[in-house]
Amino acid sequence: MIELALLMPVVLAVVLLIVQVALWFHGRQVAEAAAREGARVARSAPFDSGDWETAATTKATDVIRAIGPRLLAGATATTSEREPDQRWVTVTGNAVQVIPLLPQLTFTITATSGGPVECFRPDNGGDDCQ
Repeated sequence: MIELALLMPVVLAVVLLIVQVALWFHGRQVAEAAAREGARVARSAPFDSGDWETAATTKATDVIRAIGPRLLAGATATTSEREPDQRWVTVTGNAVQVIPLLPQLTFTITATSGGPVECFRPDNGGDDCQ
């Protein structure tokens, strides 16, 4: 009886840790999927389009709402251009906590996806999109 009383808190802590890691992993998968879909929209928008940021963030937040609205608390999607022809989407949020009584144990999830803009590049050696 004494061994069970001493061992049970350890077993319970390990089970809760396993559940927390699984929730973090699943939240990370949702964030990566949302960033990937947002980047797909951003990269396929016309090169001279000024509205690609809104379309990309809307698509990323729609994916988060569709797949796992409760898996990423306070999820936000931001866009950036690293080079003139590269567009990126970053999704950031907090993983669900198994024990919400410990607010200092927040697990922040960040996923970034992107790449070059899909555009026509002439064969004459120019690097500019048309």
